[in-house]
Amino acid sequence: MKPVRLPLIGHDLLAVERYHDDTRHMIEFLVFTDCPMGSAGQYIRRFLTEAGYAAALEAQRQGHIQVRRHGNIIEGHILPDRPKKRRGK
Repeated sequence: MKPVRLPLIGHDLLAVERYHDDTRHMIEFLVFTDCPMGSAGQYIRRFLTEAGYAAALEAQRQGHIQVRRHGNIIEGHILPDRPKKRRGK
């Protein structure tokens, strides 16, 4: 069975927020219940500061959202959490 593809809302990959000096995280998350992060059933991308990321982790701990993807932001560059797979040996 294929996973359900929800439309992505929120910040675009080239959003201005990505290049702010205090932006440190990019997350994509699914909202389970209506909360300040979004409405139930939405799949959202956001570029966040440390304080915003802490709020997102707290919302996840409470069960309002589930973070599906995370990347660190350094000078506007997105660094994914997982390293790329090595090819060959």
